[in-house]
Amino acid sequence: MASSEQSQPQLPTSAIESQSIQKPEVWFEYVVRVHPHHTDYAGIVWHGTYISWMEEARVESLRSIGIEFAELVNLGCDLPVVELSVRYHKPVKLGMVVVVKTRMANSEGVRLDWDYQIQSLDGKELYVTAKVTLVTVDKEKGKIMRRLPPAVEAILTKLST
Repeated sequence: MASSEQSQPQLPTSAIESQSIQKPEVWFEYVVRVHPHHTDYAGIVWHGTYISWMEEARVESLRSIGIEFAELVNLGCDLPVVELSVRYHKPVKLGMVVVVKTRMANSEGVRLDWDYQIQSLDGKELYVTAKVTLVTVDKEKGKIMRRLPPAVEAILTKLST
């Protein structure tokens, strides 16, 4: 391997490397249909299912701007949840179709705050609101990074409001 290849690893995600990324709409929308395995015996969505949907929406939100979560992990950067707050307003039931809305609310240092709303497709019913805080962790060392990798920081800063 050439010495230039041994220096800093290049991020494979083209969106991170690109300087022309436009800030997406404020909320990313991820549509979900409630299947039997999402519910309890009464046909009501089990509380932990909402958290899975929120994570799926967050990962898809990043993918929509060209950031593959798996690529971040392969580069040694993990984003574990360190804080979670969920408010359940109304139950979601078997067979319903809902939209999980997410947006990065803030990025301070290595903390990334995300907001969530789970609503009816027409936006008239609000079922769940939530906030999640992630931190960047060096996967190899198992420690919180002092700073985001510069290219990652640049793209995530564009996402935060």
